[in-house]
Amino acid sequence: MKAFTYERAQSPAAAAAAAARTPGAKFIAGGTNLLDLMKLQIETPTHLIDVNGLALDKIETTAEGELRIGALVRNTDLAADQRVRRDYGLLARALLAGASGQLRNKATTAGNLLQRTRCPYFYDPDQPCNKRKPGSGCAAIGGFTRSHAVVGVSDACIASHPSDMAVAMRALDAVVETIKPDGSTRRIPIAELHRLPGDTPHTETTLAPGELIVAVTLPAPIGGRHIYRKVRDRASYAFALISVGAIVRQDGTGRVALGGVAHKPWRIEAAEAELPRGAKAVTAKLLAGAKTTQQNAFKVSLVERTLAGILDEARN
Repeated sequence: MKAFTYERAQSPAAAAAAAARTPGAKFIAGGTNLLDLMKLQIETPTHLIDVNGLALDKIETTAEGELRIGALVRNTDLAADQRVRRDYGLLARALLAGASGQLRNKATTAGNLLQRTRCPYFYDPDQPCNKRKPGSGCAAIGGFTRSHAVVGVSDACIASHPSDMAVAMRALDAVVETIKPDGSTRRIPIAELHRLPGDTPHTETTLAPGELIVAVTLPAPIGGRHIYRKVRDRASYAFALISVGAIVRQDGTGRVALGGVAHKPWRIEAAEAELPRGAKAVTAKLLAGAKTTQQNAFKVSLVERTLAGILDEARN
């Protein structure tokens, strides 16, 4: 691990300003992803800004009936919150499917959204990776690709996004609240937070330099069965080969978001109109234009079968 300086932020605005004026600065909260990357020298921040002391760890119901989740709310606390369990069951189930109990005790809401890919080539400094070193190439293309993305890929990157929580947030139409270094704030629909790789896979979100997530707001609850299924190689402490988060209403309509198939949580709203017709029709639109390899082509049929199981469960 390379040497770095450290400070404890006194306010969200001060944290954002410090990050903007210090080249190579990074925010740190739970550190469940950043510290691992620092040990491997994949991330080499010159300065860490500790945001744990900020008052961003509350879950509050707004006057509009929304649920506002502070950026520092730990995954364990969010999954256990009675309002989340009652009204946003998809989110609670997705959180409990992620990582391990120990990691959920430390991982934060904002950090979960911003965690980096678990592509093995990204984690191997001896392999070329456009995320690590722009322009160096992508070792995954032509390599072992069983866990990689099948939609939204580019010639520069085929990595997948690892978060379970983000899949649920996407299905729920969450809104991300931020503060910029100049003190201004903005609200970003979660559909616009994560970027597809294109020619710049190292730029993973639409956040500006120094911009700090302060909260995530969930719209007022919507009815229906909330189901999250994660398909992985072992029963715990494993990232998804694919995951499906769905909200299915009694009339057969609903929402579907996928994990493990793209560089970001994957939802195509137009595909949801096909839900009454069944999983095959939905999958055909969700994964239209998929670019698979010999090793990950199974993901297309796996999504269809998993979604079919969810729809059967929702009807019973």
